[in-house]
Amino acid sequence: MLNKISTYLYLRPKLVLWLTLGPPLTYMIIVYLGSLFNLLINSFYYLEQFTGLIVREFTLGTYARTFEPANLEIFTRTTLMAIAVTVMDAIIAFPLAYYIARFTPPKLKTWLIIAVTLPLWSSYLVRVYAWKLILAKEGILSWFINLLGLQGALDWLLGIPAIGGSSLALSPLGMFIVFAYIWLPYMIIPIQTALERVPHSLVEASSDLGAKPLQTFRTVILPLAFPGVVAGSIFTFSLTLGDFIIPLSLGNSKFFIGQAVYSYQGTAGDIPLAAAMTMGPVVIMIIYLLIARKMGAFDAL
Repeated sequence: MLNKISTYLYLRPKLVLWLTLGPPLTYMIIVYLGSLFNLLINSFYYLEQFTGLIVREFTLGTYARTFEPANLEIFTRTTLMAIAVTVMDAIIAFPLAYYIARFTPPKLKTWLIIAVTLPLWSSYLVRVYAWKLILAKEGILSWFINLLGLQGALDWLLGIPAIGGSSLALSPLGMFIVFAYIWLPYMIIPIQTALERVPHSLVEASSDLGAKPLQTFRTVILPLAFPGVVAGSIFTFSLTLGDFIIPLSLGNSKFFIGQAVYSYQGTAGDIPLAAAMTMGPVVIMIIYLLIARKMGAFDAL
């Protein structure tokens, strides 16, 4: 019986392919794409202000509300934070990834990659709340800043009066630090992978032709590794754009997109506006992915 089944499947590779890919594709279409489609449909409804009920009639009025000054400010604040975190992670990750890819022996490279990915083995919430304690007014970082006599400079940087001191855990700067730390491994690995693919023969040829190390890096290594930077930025940018926990746990009362969506669908019960706000990051990421595809980032994933 088993021989007949195996022979039957062997003679029909397309059937085997469909049997293998069928369940995950079904899950993707129904659960993932279905959820997005449901959000899209709900974003075209609106909330009746008098009764508080959702009116299931097509309208663009809900999307018009996303362009109100308060909501535009939320989109701008979140996008700028995502850009800043992506740029900072790229600046930090590239030297480390370059060292791992080009200079470390195989055994040390394995341990360095383990060290880079080790934080991902722990709970996301644990890491966020650990940073909340570190950045708190009574935390070790504030203690070290006071020890160096830099509290006044920190207060000036955060725009807080020096009386009573300041807390990084309640500032955009503290949120930026945590975002950059949390998503850093997602930037290092794609860059390191892209650098591994740079042929040594090209570097040697550049040196043989008289190029200085900096010129070789600028004209040979960086262009070939740049798709890895863009690939890493897809992770850091999208994860920052849609994150909910870090802005909720740190920072001040200024909302980010995730908090706004939670507030609209939870506290206010305005599901259409929450769905429309959710579509904002989706549109931003579609544009970003199209640009990344043009730059060859998907080849470095």
